Amino acid sequence: MTDFVTADTHTGLAAQTGANPQLSELKAGPLVIGIVAGEVSGDSLGADFMQQMNNLRDDIVWVGVGGSKMQAQGLQSIFPLSRLAVMGLVEVMSQLPDLLKARRELLSAFKLVDIDWFVGIDAPDFNLRVSKKLKPQGIFCVQYVSPSIWAWRESRIHNIKAATNLVLCLFPFELSVYERHNHPAICVGHPLLHTIDQTVLEVPINQRRSELVWHNDGLQQFFVERFDDVSQLICVMPGSRRGEITAILPLMLDGIQKLILLDPKLCFIIPTVDQNHQYIVQEVIDKRSEQLRAAIVVVYDDSQPTFSQQAMAASDIVMLASGTATLEAMLLERPMVVVYQLNKLTYQIAKRLVKVPYVALPNILAGTAIVPELIQEQASGNNICRTVMRLLQPRAYAEQLNDLVATKQSLQQQSNHSPANSVIEQWFMQENN
Repeated sequence: MTDFVTADTHTGLAAQTGANPQLSELKAGPLVIGIVAGEVSGDSLGADFMQQMNNLRDDIVWVGVGGSKMQAQGLQSIFPLSRLAVMGLVEVMSQLPDLLKARRELLSAFKLVDIDWFVGIDAPDFNLRVSKKLKPQGIFCVQYVSPSIWAWRESRIHNIKAATNLVLCLFPFELSVYERHNHPAICVGHPLLHTIDQTVLEVPINQRRSELVWHNDGLQQFFVERFDDVSQLICVMPGSRRGEITAILPLMLDGIQKLILLDPKLCFIIPTVDQNHQYIVQEVIDKRSEQLRAAIVVVYDDSQPTFSQQAMAASDIVMLASGTATLEAMLLERPMVVVYQLNKLTYQIAKRLVKVPYVALPNILAGTAIVPELIQEQASGNNICRTVMRLLQPRAYAEQLNDLVATKQSLQQQSNHSPANSVIEQWFMQENN
């Protein structure tokens, strides 16, 4: 285990009170915070939270588990984040002894440095078990990213209440379940609200497209043969997991085959998350007709971390699997068609458990079907073709775009709480009750 610098070895400076009038009353002497991120996405959230806190107070001792971004903000990581980043039931079961050992190591380290707060970033199966041990000791416990109790197994709220003092939610629709059960929760917004470059929307779409092509050799080669012979550009995103690609991309290709029969000038771009995914996608496409292969370009660009967002922004519409990409498309104000298919048994089980009527985040946020969802048997080539052609009609296009913009603005208005200030204020309220 890493040797830790204990709290009383830090002299620290007085807390800065300009950003939060209650911060000077938070604690005399260093504030010791335990923080754990269970995967790479949590490392970004954790680093942002740590930076906000460090800007308010310069004597915080950070102890826990995180990646390079959290360590850059001062985290003393007990062990590598990868030790907790275990996905899938089989993988979790095989790693269970080490996960239990990791929890014991964490709890011992937290006891050694006498932490004041514990902040668990996502990974609720692990973090809630840690905080359930800590909360009875008087440690202020926060779960950052709510478990999906709004969608299924609401009974988990009782465990969350026993384990936490506060839950930081990414979406406003998550708050109602906490209100019903009288547990503190605040919507701090999804990180994409702050990381997506909104200035791209000020640039005309033809210019966005030119800049995208100009900076990528694969796109230049694809479009140089077409010149201006393109009617619409459609961004296709079949998911990032191999299972999603092999299940959903063939359905999308069935739709694309029919679309190019109706309009041979349609072009399709598929941005991939890495080179391996590029090979997987291309392998599926190579089994199709020459006409279809000629209409699609599969591109990976490691020089541009936000390449998939740029591809979406440069396209007329997006055809995509359900997931975070639907939120990205909405924030980029790109009309979309959602295509998704699960294993039949998995779908039947999920259908019984999940109580929300939609799978796409824009629809869940709007509370109504503003973007078409083609799920399971509806995800056929004919339906995809029909739905895309309907969306490309000016009236339908404008209607969905207006709905997306309105939903985006509503989300922004309801997600304006700072994670750091939210935690400080809630801690102060509970300490003074």
